[in-house]
Amino acid sequence: MEPTLSSATNQALADQRTGLFKDLSALVKLRLSTIVVFSAGMGYLLAAPLSVEWPSFLLLLLGGLLVTASANALNEIIERDTDAFMTRTANRPLPSGRMTMGTALLVAGFSGVGGVAVLWWAFQPLTALLGALSLLSYAFIYTPMKRISPVAVFIGAIPGAIPPVIGWVAVTGSVGPEALALFAIQFFWQFPHFWAIAWLSREDYAKAGFDLLPDASGRTRATAVHIIIYTAILLPVGLLPFWMGLAGWVSAAVVSVAGLAFTFQAIRLYQTCAMKEARSLLFGSFAYLPTVLLALVFDKIV
Repeated sequence: MEPTLSSATNQALADQRTGLFKDLSALVKLRLSTIVVFSAGMGYLLAAPLSVEWPSFLLLLLGGLLVTASANALNEIIERDTDAFMTRTANRPLPSGRMTMGTALLVAGFSGVGGVAVLWWAFQPLTALLGALSLLSYAFIYTPMKRISPVAVFIGAIPGAIPPVIGWVAVTGSVGPEALALFAIQFFWQFPHFWAIAWLSREDYAKAGFDLLPDASGRTRATAVHIIIYTAILLPVGLLPFWMGLAGWVSAAVVSVAGLAFTFQAIRLYQTCAMKEARSLLFGSFAYLPTVLLALVFDKIV
């Protein structure tokens, strides 16, 4: 019987560790954090010479991941009560009761301080300052504003567009025109991306008191027009790196095709106002940003 009991105990401990990892991943929104850190890494690679200092690159990813994890954890701490009302968030660690507030605060605190410290130590104060700015503005300005006004989407797009700038500054030590171009691409991309989410989750958001679509009419052509405008803005904005000499014709062609495809998806949403097209737009947004950033980096390498 003893081996059986030992085996059962080991399995229980393994399940407990797995559950804890899943809850921590959910608290810091690990998949979202990875996407954010990816854009910071692309900013670094675009600014770096061809002989990349990989230890510094990895430190950037670590610092960025910790800062983003802290921002997301603070977001869930602040929204723990409203999360309980929504189907998509009710099973998160805090509203479900699987994690205590104390644990969540420790994770958020250590991640935030650790991330900013890594960026300061490995690079320079400006890199750390930008990391802290993105963390604090996302957690303490964007998050509470969500319950007040759809303007929150604009506010949230600012810290959401800082990561590639952090990557650029980590290499160059300054915010130049190229960094601002990367900021602009990620800034304008966030509007159709987030509005697609808000379109799909409108009823769920309403349970928590969120109304984040750009037009009060809801899932209508008026809202779709806003989405078309921002996807169309991405067409010239996406070409800024090309006009600045940061990238060449290959990436310009890829960025143009990606922008046209994204805009076409927004137009299809305007024509149908259907959930299927909103979902297609969301998937298109997930494809657009990495495609553009990878094309820019590829163009630089070749």
